[in-house]
Amino acid sequence: MRIGLIGTGRIGAAHAAAVAARPEVGGLVVADADPERARATAARTGAEAAGSPAELLVPGAVDALIVAAATDAHPGLILEGVRAGLPVFCEKPVARDVPRTVEVLREVDKAGALVHIGFMRRFDAGYARARRALAAGELGELHRVHAVTCDAAPPPAEFVPTSGGIFRDCHVHDFDALRWVTGREAVEVHAYGANRGAGYFAEAGDVDTAAAVLRLDDGTLATLQGSRYNGAGYDVRMELAGSRGTIAVGLDDRAPLRSAEGAGFPSGTPHREFWPRFEAAYRAEIAAFLRAAAEGGPSPCTVADALEALLVAEAADLSMRRGRPVRVDEVREQGGAR
Repeated sequence: MRIGLIGTGRIGAAHAAAVAARPEVGGLVVADADPERARATAARTGAEAAGSPAELLVPGAVDALIVAAATDAHPGLILEGVRAGLPVFCEKPVARDVPRTVEVLREVDKAGALVHIGFMRRFDAGYARARRALAAGELGELHRVHAVTCDAAPPPAEFVPTSGGIFRDCHVHDFDALRWVTGREAVEVHAYGANRGAGYFAEAGDVDTAAAVLRLDDGTLATLQGSRYNGAGYDVRMELAGSRGTIAVGLDDRAPLRSAEGAGFPSGTPHREFWPRFEAAYRAEIAAFLRAAAEGGPSPCTVADALEALLVAEAADLSMRRGRPVRVDEVREQGGAR
């Protein structure tokens, strides 16, 4: 297969390396709004550099498309790829808001196209193991879920105003993982936010610390905690407790925790950022997309899946701002997603 990749920033360059290493890929062509950046990525990975992203959308140019461009470009590039008859992988989000995501979903569904949205936690060994354990009855009846996502250090100030806020940018991964692992849907969210660090979060209308309680459609309660400041290291975990057992994701020797009892665990060096923590998952999701593209699907994570996670993120953001619980269906109706 000949693969096209648009967007050669940090994530795009990493995806390019993963694609170039796959045995089923016979050629990789990369493009970027900055042609020099595309040429640099091509030189590092042994790929070709296109003069512009449009060159990858010419009929016959490539067999599948990977989109890792800036968020505002995602909806247009997904649809251009679909209209060109290409299987498309796109980093989350599909779009910044619910109405535009719904527009993309409707066109993708009408075309019957293969579109895979990049929620890499679905390909992490720990999350997959927890999902299997729950489905197999190892935990018994699920009683509670707890999720944590904390950055070791905050993003740069220039990123925050365009990020969409902590729930859409960061915790949307927790919301997708919650529904994927449990097989349940969140129906209501009560979320809180605080600013405990740099002033640029508040100036952008965002928060650097978050907490939420989610009620699932079977009555199970889930809790969420997050922060842009976690000096001990990058911390992503999930705990599922049932009537027969409890399982924890991310509680390995590199977890950024210390035992108050001095038990000596964890003893490894914590991750400082997301890529080392999830590198294997990123590579696995690219492999899954290429397999689906070659064999004809289905998508490992659809636009509809991405919409559901975004609806929960929107509900959390609305709850934080209005100081009350928000039903996910309230956001669904307002965004035209019903």
